[in-house]
Amino acid sequence: MRDHQAELDRHLAWFENKLPARAAAFVKWVRKPSSRLVRIPLAILLVLGGIFSFLPVLGLWMLPLGLILIAQDIPILQKPIARMLGWIERKWLERQRARGVQ
Repeated sequence: MRDHQAELDRHLAWFENKLPARAAAFVKWVRKPSSRLVRIPLAILLVLGGIFSFLPVLGLWMLPLGLILIAQDIPILQKPIARMLGWIERKWLERQRARGVQ
C-alpha cells in the first residue's frame, strides 16, 4: 500500500514540474497533509463537476483531477490512479521523443 502512495507522489511531482510556477505551487500546497480539509472538498467538487460535464461551464477534465486529489486520502484508489498516471507519463514521454523534444 505504501508503494502505491510513493508511486503516486512520484507521478504527481513529475506533473508538478510540467506546470507553470503558480499552478505548481498550488498543487504542491494542496498535496500537503495539512491541506486535507481543503483537498477533500475540492476533490469532491471536481468529481461532481466531471459527472455533470454536459453543463456549459463544467468539463470532463474535472473528473480525473478530482480522482487524483481524492486518491491522496483513499488508499484503495492509489493503485489505479498511480497506474493511470504512469500510463499518461509514458505516453507523454513517447510523444516528446517522437517530436525530438527533451
